[in-house]
Amino acid sequence: MNFNYAADRIEKFRDDIRPLDIIQPEGPSFQINGYQVSWQKWSFVVGFTMREGLVLHHLTYDNRSVLYRGALSEMVVPYSDPAEQQARKNAFDCGEYGLGSCTNSLELGCDCLGYIKYFDANMCTSRGELLVIKNAVCLHEEDVGILWKHTDRRLNNPEVRRSRRLVISSIATIENYEYGFFWYLYQDASIHFEVKLTGILSLGALPPDQKSPYGSLIAPQLFAPYHQHFFNMRLDLAIDGINNTAYMVEAEADPEDAEYNQFHNAFHINKMQLETEKQSRNNLCLEKSRSWIFENNSTQNAIGQPTAYKLYPGDNCVPLSSKKAWWRKRASFVDYHVWVTPFDEKEMFGSGNYPNQSQGDTGLLKYTEQDRSIVDKDIVLWYTLGVTHIPRQEDFPVMPVVLCGFTLKPNGFFDINPASDIPRPIKKTDETCCKK
Repeated sequence: MNFNYAADRIEKFRDDIRPLDIIQPEGPSFQINGYQVSWQKWSFVVGFTMREGLVLHHLTYDNRSVLYRGALSEMVVPYSDPAEQQARKNAFDCGEYGLGSCTNSLELGCDCLGYIKYFDANMCTSRGELLVIKNAVCLHEEDVGILWKHTDRRLNNPEVRRSRRLVISSIATIENYEYGFFWYLYQDASIHFEVKLTGILSLGALPPDQKSPYGSLIAPQLFAPYHQHFFNMRLDLAIDGINNTAYMVEAEADPEDAEYNQFHNAFHINKMQLETEKQSRNNLCLEKSRSWIFENNSTQNAIGQPTAYKLYPGDNCVPLSSKKAWWRKRASFVDYHVWVTPFDEKEMFGSGNYPNQSQGDTGLLKYTEQDRSIVDKDIVLWYTLGVTHIPRQEDFPVMPVVLCGFTLKPNGFFDINPASDIPRPIKKTDETCCKK
């Protein structure tokens, strides 16, 4: 077996892959002014810090504010093997490494495909010296299939629109792992954030003919320990303005023996206002399809409801280490998936300012112990997403991308579908595509 993935070590490449070119003959639909970006109805500023990496500022849709600032607050990767050399693996990649300083210079056609605009990252090193990472952030458009469609069968009149999204991305290498951080802005005013995990596994050695209960055997005498990745996002919301209120929404089945529920199909939702920080600390709940809504009670849509955005969680996990584990004491942000705090300029990081020196007395757990009001306040949503990685042989020698993320969607923010004004697609293509 060839365990080297480098191009000059591959004996034979596939020969059935033809070119796939992304062409925009009239140029892209975005406009750039320095680090200010406008794309259709979206507008925002691209930012970058040595600790957080890519940051989005002042995100608006059709001149209405949605997000004041969004960035990765912290991340940690704990390993499951209790052997000392493995148990010590629990790097805080933002607060300890400085994730932004580990960002790659991106390459056209490899990291990004299409009509590309790059942004350089300018920052200071720990010595106060200038550090410039060329092409640290990539901006481009993508076609992502159907945006919406309906066919009136009586009139035989189909209406369909293609979906396009704007992609803002950066990729960092932290020792053996690569992390791609992707913001996607959609024409229907949805926001999706995604982490792409790839790179190489951190391995351990085994005696001949032995296995480890804490990892996957991926090659003779080599095992990859089970581990988890946790990412904490700090989202300073500004839904139609600064003062917002958070609600937790759960779906619940009606009693099956209720007289009105003769078909046993009834269910409803419970919407609970979150009044304080401690009340906001919650985890996902599949049984109740739990989600969160963030409203501006000072503005209303056409039917008199507050304008809002809704958090749709993606795949996630919970920490499997005990709370006595030292890394968990320093990473309290993994205790809950959702936290809401009032804005405080001193509270920027889920594990506090100095996680490498932390005694477990800082970060989100300490912030929220103040139990401040979060009703009609300038609130910050902290969302923790994670992946439990049980390595496969196919993850070796280099790992295919694994995804995790979340979505923010307008929820009564508009009176109708905001993407109903997208024009019909132009039916223009090479005739060879339709040959049988």
